[in-house]
Amino acid sequence: IKTLAATTTTTTTKIIIVITMTDTTTTTLPIKNEKLDEYVNFANALADEARKIIMPYWRQPMDIVSKIEPDRPIGESPVTIADQNCEKALRSLIESTYPSHGIYGEEFGSVRVDSDFVWVLDPIDGTKLFITGKPVFGTLIALLYKGVPFIGIIDQCVLKERWVGVTGRGTTFNGKSISLSDGKLNTTLKESMVYASSPHMFGKGYEERSWNAVCNAVKRPMYGADCYAYGLLASGYNVDLVVEADMGLYDYCALVPVVENAGGIMTDWNGNRLTLQNHLQGISRGRVVACTNPQLHREAITLLQQQETKSSKRKESASMLIIGIAIGMTMGMILSSSRR
Repeated sequence: IKTLAATTTTTTTKIIIVITMTDTTTTTLPIKNEKLDEYVNFANALADEARKIIMPYWRQPMDIVSKIEPDRPIGESPVTIADQNCEKALRSLIESTYPSHGIYGEEFGSVRVDSDFVWVLDPIDGTKLFITGKPVFGTLIALLYKGVPFIGIIDQCVLKERWVGVTGRGTTFNGKSISLSDGKLNTTLKESMVYASSPHMFGKGYEERSWNAVCNAVKRPMYGADCYAYGLLASGYNVDLVVEADMGLYDYCALVPVVENAGGIMTDWNGNRLTLQNHLQGISRGRVVACTNPQLHREAITLLQQQETKSSKRKESASMLIIGIAIGMTMGMILSSSRR
């Protein structure tokens, strides 16, 4: 469960992030207020630029290329010239303004990810929605400090909707502060509505069983909103939790500050922080859960971990069965040989 404490002087903001769960860490962000303002303004300028590039392609004919990734549950995903041109432009602006900063993008890879500051970009999160004319895709922009997301933007260019989350400063929707503490929240799964982008994003076995367990536990499962679901959750629009798998770093980094600074909680399925390090080390494994409140998060994490325990027991039982069969076959061969 995450707690935030921010102390501010006239020149410097010091933000302490403490998570007391399976992952306990303290991170200090030594940054002056005016520098933080600069980064937030630049992130918004990137989102503005993305709108200019994407909108001319909206509901227009365009070439669509398939990106094949056979190791993923959904092995094919579309890429358009809008995705590519947008990321190229954003990367160019970052390179010219902050040449020492790292960049991690969906379409063109990563550079300098060992830098203190790293920008994480997804030019169009929900390309399938974009190419089919459904306006709930979004541009995702995040800035990380030492691997921890502290600025996040979800921008929906068609509806002209933008969520901006900044650690220690809260979350805004179209410039207006939003907080989950302002409304009545569901604190149990049985009364909750859950979103996932698609039921097909969960791999066979543990992930699929986990998603089915969540669906059976909640009031209503919903599909087809991608990043937009996290904005709705942060705004308190009756989206109680989002559970997803098979996510890239660029799919979730921008969402973390939006959800957390509105008062929600977002971790991986084991309650670990969603950081660059946990992604690169294979700890989070692209599995995320976002909730409006701590009680609901605890119940969701417990349910997901129960499925992992069951999965481990199944694997152990299967291994013992194979060993038993192997021993039996060996003993049979020995007895058969001794009779001869």
